[in-house]
Amino acid sequence: MKVLVVDDDVVSRMVLMHLIDGCGKFDMVEAEDGADGWQQLEQGLRPGIIFCDLRMPRLSGIELLQRVRAHEELAAVPFVLVSSATDKETVQQATLAGATGYIVKPFQSDQVRAHLGAFLDQAANGYEHRAEAPAQTQERLGIGADRLLVYLTGFQNQLTAAGTELDALLARGERDEARIRLERLHTGCTTLGLHGAAAALKPLLGGQGSNEAVQAALTDVVRAVLQQSSLVRQG
Repeated sequence: MKVLVVDDDVVSRMVLMHLIDGCGKFDMVEAEDGADGWQQLEQGLRPGIIFCDLRMPRLSGIELLQRVRAHEELAAVPFVLVSSATDKETVQQATLAGATGYIVKPFQSDQVRAHLGAFLDQAANGYEHRAEAPAQTQERLGIGADRLLVYLTGFQNQLTAAGTELDALLARGERDEARIRLERLHTGCTTLGLHGAAAALKPLLGGQGSNEAVQAALTDVVRAVLQQSSLVRQG
């Protein structure tokens, strides 16, 4: 599996690549900044996962993430942002942009191992990508591909807004309202045939999940929506 490491700091890049190398056998590709990483992706590089620094010249980590998520072939690629920033706003921005994970510098081997391990487990089990074939969803709902894509895009926007709303609700201790929001999202997953995404949300419907668990589940659901949207576009 190819792993793309993007960081304008050569020392940080080497340290991260060394830690990844210690987690298993990977074909590592490095990019000296976001613009270099995007150029390689545009030229056909298709990594299994991307680790990317947040603050870089020319093209920041968030900007690269946004381009990846908007790209038909790359939209579902796991994208882990790397930064020394630990403030809530930065982490939330990364989540809303569609980051799969967030690692804080200085790197810890267990953090890197956890993200790689989670990705490999998901790849083996097909957890978040377990979904009904788009054609079956269209037939069940009695709609065409264009309408299904509209539904998926609308649901993605709803998920993005839900991240901020649920964060605020849980901070205020309004767990019943948070549970109602999560139940609606679960219904949306079920309606759209996103079985793996529905399974990711199900353990949280009791209203006892932490904000971290909720945000992680929402990231899984967004990734499933992006993957399904890509399949619909491919026809």
